[in-house]
This record gives sequence, structure tokens and C-alpha cells, in this order.
Amino acid sequence: MSSSSNDKPTRQFTTEIVHADRLAGAEYGAVHQPIHTSVQYGYEKVEDLIGVFQGTIKGGFNYARQGTPTTAALEAKVTQMERGQGSIVFSTGMAAVCAVFLTLLKAGDHLLASKFVFGNTNSVFGTLADLGIEVTTVDVTDAAQVAAAVRPNTRMVFVETIANPGTQIPDLEAIGTLCKERGLLYVVDNTVASPYLFRPVTVGAGLVINSLTKSIGGLGDALGGAVTDTGLFDWSSYPNIFAPYRKGDAKGWGLQQIRKKGLRDMGGMLSSQAAHQLALGAETLALRMDRTSATALALAQWLEQHPAIARVHYPMLESHPQHAIARKHFKAGSWLLAFELRDADQCLSFCNRLQLPIKATGLADTRTLIIPVAHTIFWEAGPAVRANMGIGDGMVRLSVGLEEIEDLLADFEQALA
Repeated sequence: MSSSSNDKPTRQFTTEIVHADRLAGAEYGAVHQPIHTSVQYGYEKVEDLIGVFQGTIKGGFNYARQGTPTTAALEAKVTQMERGQGSIVFSTGMAAVCAVFLTLLKAGDHLLASKFVFGNTNSVFGTLADLGIEVTTVDVTDAAQVAAAVRPNTRMVFVETIANPGTQIPDLEAIGTLCKERGLLYVVDNTVASPYLFRPVTVGAGLVINSLTKSIGGLGDALGGAVTDTGLFDWSSYPNIFAPYRKGDAKGWGLQQIRKKGLRDMGGMLSSQAAHQLALGAETLALRMDRTSATALALAQWLEQHPAIARVHYPMLESHPQHAIARKHFKAGSWLLAFELRDADQCLSFCNRLQLPIKATGLADTRTLIIPVAHTIFWEAGPAVRANMGIGDGMVRLSVGLEEIEDLLADFEQALA
């Protein structure tokens, strides 16, 4: 085990996470931080309460809508995983996404985003446009298209590490370089990859979003989201920071504004109970990601050879258009895969013949989940948007769980027979 310059041991991913609460000083020798259910937090002196309100006292709490000791412990854990300088947790992943957009962009700004995004995120783009924020979506697998779409009023570039559902991968490194050169805030949704398989800080991301419901929580029993500041973006140059927050170290301005506007004003706070459940799930993140990635790859390889399947979308397949990027940046391919049936009319009956995968929306559960994409999560987007995103009527999305590969293969074989 190596040591850093300050003699702090450098430990591996899971070792850090499972000991994080204990080493942070949980009371009475507990190995987990307790659940703090209090809404109010009182002080002996009103001056201390004022200090918490005004930010001169760090680490204090006043009202649970802006955080509790339990959510703070989860925030520290997410920050540690993403190698950031700070994090804020939210009630859902979409609350985290909306908080970033709505607290850092204003009317007249331009958001440049991937055209390959989660259906609800795509819906938010429409809401932003209604509020006077210009939105342009491009094929982010080609950094030249991103560069060509930058405008004088562009403030932010948004991508998903591995797109849901088509698994497209942005030219992560080149986009990071572009954002640094142009002074743009680079926001990466890392939900599918997770901080175990990939850390966006390595490609220059300023903010990282995770739906904690998915990879990090991983048990399908609690909703949550997180925004992590990597420390790479210069907030002193960002024009949309409110004047009251432009004090002290500029490194903290972005998260402070997101917390004040996204939690205090918009009310997107994560409950202490959910934060505790998600923190427990995080302890097995690496184990689950290793297992589900291996199973997903084996299933993808099998499906690719089946005559009833027209195409399989999985980053670690050599046939994937961004396979080289995936191999360069990711430890493994994650649990998400999609495939297209040759006969789209068989899509629903095929799903019904499967016995193990649960026909349900959601991702990164311990159980395999399956859903026909065009008929459900992208139905509202309409045929034109689906065509632009490469989503056909025969596309099926699979979130691979912890079942043994032999059982999944047997089930898919009988359903495709």
C-alpha cells in the first residue's frame, strides 16, 4: 500500500467506502453514520445560528431542507468516490439534473447538450426552452460537432457518460479539452458508468451528476441524486453566480449556489432515511458493477450471435462504434445494454415470454429489468426524436442484475426460440 505526500494511505475503492463512516468519526464506535431525523438544529448562542445561515461557520445545520448530518455523510462518500471537492445530494437524480440547469442557467443562455440522453432529461430541455434558455443537441460522439455548435452565449456542455438507452459514448476527452479552452462548464452525468468504472474528473468535467438510485445505491429501494464539484472549473469567471455568493474562496461558489437555490429554494432535499439506505448500497458498488458488467458482456456477446437480433448496443463489444473510447476510459461496460429485434412486431411478445427479467422501468437493480423503449420511456418524445436518437420500435433496454449468466442465457434462449 502506497502513501501520498501527506502520509495519508492510498486505499482501494471498496476499502475506502466501507470504512468511510467509521474513519470520519461516527459516535460510539459505530461503523455507520446514524440516521438524523431532526428537521431543526438548535444552538446555545444565536450568533452561531447566524454564522451557519451566513456561511461563516462551516459544517453546521439549521433546517433539514438544506441538509442533515446523515445527508452530509453521504455527500462526503460521493465526493470521495468521484475524487471531487464537494457534493450535494438530492431527492432524485432528476432533481439533481434540474438543479444544475435551473440554478446555473438563465434566460438568454445557451446549453449545448448531447442528443443521446435519458428521456426525462430530454423533456427538461423543452422546459428550459420555454423559460428562454436556448438548447442545442448534437451528436457528442464527434467532438467537432460540439465545437461547431458553440455560441457566444454558450455557458454549459452536458453529456451522459454512457447514454441511456443506446449506450453511445461521447468523445469525453476531446470535449473536456474544448470546454477548458472555451471556458465552458462541462457537466457529465455519470449514472450508468458510476465513479467505480469511470471518474469524469479525469477528462476535465467541472460538475458530475449521479442518480444515486441507480449504480451507487443499487438495491432498488431508495431514490436519490448527487452533484459533485470536481474543483476543475473556475467559478470566478462564471457570470451567473449571484452577487451574495461571490465572497470567500471562488471554488465553493458553484455548489453554494446549487445548494441555496436547488435545496433551500426548490426543496429537492434527500431524506435522511433514504440517504442512509443509499450509503449502505454504496458499500457494494464495486462488487455489483464487476458482476453485472461481466454478465452484461456475456449476454451481449450471446445476443449478437442470435439470428433474431439485428443489433446489440454494449460498449465492450468490438462492434460498438465507441468501443475504443470505452476501453480507454472504463474499467468495464456496466449493466446497461440495448438490442434490436429483427422483427419489431415481436418486441412485446418476446418481452412477455421472458421469465427472469422483470418488466419494469428503472435501472441498476439487483434484479434484471427489461423494457421496450419506444413504447414506454421514449413514447412521449415522439417518432421524430426517437429516430434522431436511433431508437426503433424493436429496441429493448436491459438492466442486467445479479442473476447467474447461465440462468439468463437459458431464459433468453427459450424466449427467442
